[in-house]
Amino acid sequence: QVQLVESGGGLVQAGGSLRLSCAASGRTFSTYAMGWFRQAPGKAREFVAAILWSTRSTYYADSVKGRFTISRDNAKNTVYLRMNSLKPEDTAVYYCALSLKAWDLASRDFDFGSWGQGTQVTVSS
Repeated sequence: QVQLVESGGGLVQAGGSLRLSCAASGRTFSTYAMGWFRQAPGKAREFVAAILWSTRSTYYADSVKGRFTISRDNAKNTVYLRMNSLKPEDTAVYYCALSLKAWDLASRDFDFGSWGQGTQVTVSS
């Protein structure tokens, strides 16, 4: 069983930055992908970014490309989401998740099986 714990959310002004963290524990996941998703009030959950743990290959949603960076720290079993140039439309609860299949740089939420509890990001205009 994998446990994922997000942290780092908060309130920031438009144009500001935040770094989210997702600490993972419970089993070996070095061949899997870790993803970040977000859900704004009244909207469906949407993909943000993913990283293949072993190769560091990454994939981003068009809406965050060039502003967000996903990375991972092997020693700390932690995945990060650096968010720059934040916009009010980035306001959402952000979740990290572990892919169901190995070697799958997935982007659909049903391709992920373990989820964290979420962390709130609020961007004021």
